[in-house]
Amino acid sequence: MSPSRLTAGSPFPSLDWPAVGGGRVNPAKGDGWRLLVVYRGRHCTLCKKYLATLNEMLDDFKAANIDVSVLSTDGLEKASTESEECGWKFPVGYELSVEQARQLGLYVSSPRSPQETDHPFAEPGVFVITPRGEVQIVDVSNAPFARPDLRSLLDGIRFVIEKDYPVRGTA
Repeated sequence: MSPSRLTAGSPFPSLDWPAVGGGRVNPAKGDGWRLLVVYRGRHCTLCKKYLATLNEMLDDFKAANIDVSVLSTDGLEKASTESEECGWKFPVGYELSVEQARQLGLYVSSPRSPQETDHPFAEPGVFVITPRGEVQIVDVSNAPFARPDLRSLLDGIRFVIEKDYPVRGTA
């Protein structure tokens, strides 16, 4: 089943998820700019590398007044174990449902084997959300090796903020 499409300029859906260590990940709400990175889950080594880079750049995102959070379909045990092992400093949401993943326009894959994981999982997605709660940038992929470069993304968000650059791709 192909995902529905979350369009640039639309409100980010009013969805929220539990976060490792307590609280909620709620990208639709906030006072400033938000970055939500959806990753495939604990089983994905490429996701670990991508999120390690994000973790290293977290102070740069904070300096630009961009709140960062990540999310996967994993349950609490897998998400908390990975967050702790990797030393992630950003909020880690968990229990993204397949239905919610499709609502966000994400691709969903079934595991290739029980050794990979034990449940369907969302493929990568990156969402940049404005202070008004609208989607400024959306990037979804059906593979873990096709994601936006985080340095370029940060530079682009800074440009959008500085120039009050409009949402593109709405035609």
